[in-house]
Amino acid sequence: MNTDAARTEDDAGDDYTFDDLSVVMGTYNEEAAIGSVLADIEAVTDGRAEVVCVDGSSDRTPDIAREHGARVVRQEPQGYGVAVREALLAADRPVVVTTDCDDTYPMEQLPEFLEAVNDGYDVVSGDRLYWGADAMPDLNRWGNHAFAALASVLMGERVHDTTTGMRAYRRRVIEDIAWTENTGLSAELLIRPLMRGYDVRELPIEYDERAGETKLDPLTGGAAIAKSVVKVCLDER
Repeated sequence: MNTDAARTEDDAGDDYTFDDLSVVMGTYNEEAAIGSVLADIEAVTDGRAEVVCVDGSSDRTPDIAREHGARVVRQEPQGYGVAVREALLAADRPVVVTTDCDDTYPMEQLPEFLEAVNDGYDVVSGDRLYWGADAMPDLNRWGNHAFAALASVLMGERVHDTTTGMRAYRRRVIEDIAWTENTGLSAELLIRPLMRGYDVRELPIEYDERAGETKLDPLTGGAAIAKSVVKVCLDER
């Protein structure tokens, strides 16, 4: 992981602002939290960021999203990765931030993510485990440490949180790589850029207790993520 990244000639010029930012997420029956998440994004960015939700909900999630000015792309439910990949590709702006819609991620740190991109990084990955992630269920936390350890061994490079849902990307990274995973997309979105030499920084973030019910079974989901970590690392090697 390159910790001495600098802006290249291609990136020279004015720094990116919130007018250059898209915040994207996949949403599925998150009416308990989506309004709070979108209100936080609006407050932090002064309403200047584009927000894209790829939604397969049967509740009021898409209606609430539209009320907050988000662009809603309807999609039949096909899993986490399919929705997030569609959201990434639907974004129009040069810097794209992914987040989850369950109110676990700190939208107040969006300026730090944008600042790191302006410092020259291609990917800025939120590290939930740095501060302990006490709000995360024990099984999930142990699993996330295990995924990071597995990826670190296979890549030969230390990473701390492979499955975070909050990252910033320069748009060219998203467009240059073919994304293949579904449940394990969050890990793939870190592993492929790292192994291809993009400048990546892990940024410590706070992690809050989830609002609403989780949709991912920790055992079957964990097995799918571990499989994706191995597959993607071997693909890239």
